[in-house]
Amino acid sequence: MMLQLEPPIPLVTPEGPGRAVVLIDPGEDSDLIWVTFVDATGECWCWRNQDVRQITNRTMGRKAGELK
Repeated sequence: MMLQLEPPIPLVTPEGPGRAVVLIDPGEDSDLIWVTFVDATGECWCWRNQDVRQITNRTMGRKAGELK
Protein backbone atom coordinates (compact mmCIF):
# COMPACT_ATOMS: atom_id res chain seq x y z
CA MET A 1 0.00 0.00 0.00
CA MET A 2 1.20 3.52 -0.78
CA LEU A 3 -0.09 6.59 1.02
CA GLN A 4 0.62 10.14 -0.18
CA LEU A 5 1.25 12.34 2.86
CA GLU A 6 -0.52 15.67 2.57
CA PRO A 7 0.91 17.76 4.10
CA PRO A 8 4.40 16.19 4.06
CA ILE A 9 5.72 15.05 7.45
CA PRO A 10 8.99 16.61 8.64
CA LEU A 11 11.49 13.94 9.75
CA VAL A 12 15.13 13.57 10.75
CA THR A 13 16.93 11.11 8.44
CA PRO A 14 20.52 9.85 8.28
CA GLU A 15 21.07 12.50 5.54
CA GLY A 16 19.63 15.32 7.70
CA PRO A 17 16.19 16.92 8.07
CA GLY A 18 13.68 16.22 5.33
CA ARG A 19 10.01 15.91 4.39
CA ALA A 20 8.30 12.56 3.92
CA VAL A 21 5.89 12.71 0.99
CA VAL A 22 4.89 9.04 0.62
CA LEU A 23 4.62 6.14 3.07
CA ILE A 24 4.93 2.63 1.62
CA ASP A 25 3.67 -0.39 3.56
CA PRO A 26 4.93 -3.48 1.71
CA GLY A 27 3.18 -5.86 4.09
CA GLU A 28 3.33 -7.38 7.54
CA ASP A 29 6.75 -9.01 7.04
CA SER A 30 8.54 -5.75 6.08
CA ASP A 31 9.37 -2.36 7.56
CA LEU A 32 7.44 0.74 6.54
CA ILE A 33 9.32 2.79 3.93
CA TRP A 34 9.33 6.59 4.05
CA VAL A 35 9.94 8.37 0.72
CA THR A 36 11.66 11.55 1.87
CA PHE A 37 13.15 14.67 0.24
CA VAL A 38 16.19 16.03 2.12
CA ASP A 39 15.81 19.74 2.91
CA ALA A 40 19.45 20.73 2.25
CA THR A 41 19.98 18.94 -1.06
CA GLY A 42 16.53 18.13 -2.47
CA GLU A 43 17.61 14.50 -2.89
CA CYS A 44 14.95 11.82 -2.68
CA TRP A 45 15.73 8.91 -0.33
CA CYS A 46 13.72 5.93 0.85
CA TRP A 47 14.23 5.08 4.53
CA ARG A 48 13.08 2.17 6.64
CA ASN A 49 10.96 3.02 9.66
CA GLN A 50 13.90 2.41 12.02
CA ASP A 51 16.03 5.01 10.16
CA VAL A 52 13.82 8.08 10.67
CA ARG A 53 12.79 10.09 13.72
CA GLN A 54 10.34 12.88 14.41
CA ILE A 55 11.67 16.44 14.47
CA THR A 56 11.71 18.69 17.52
CA ASN A 57 8.42 20.52 18.07
CA ARG A 58 8.87 23.04 20.86
CA THR A 59 5.22 24.09 20.72
CA MET A 60 4.13 20.53 21.52
CA GLY A 61 7.04 19.96 23.94
CA ARG A 62 8.40 17.16 21.71
CA LYS A 63 12.12 16.38 21.54
CA ALA A 64 13.69 14.77 18.48
CA GLY A 65 15.03 11.26 18.77
CA GLU A 66 18.71 10.74 18.08
CA LEU A 67 19.71 8.47 15.24
CA LYS A 68 22.43 5.98 16.19
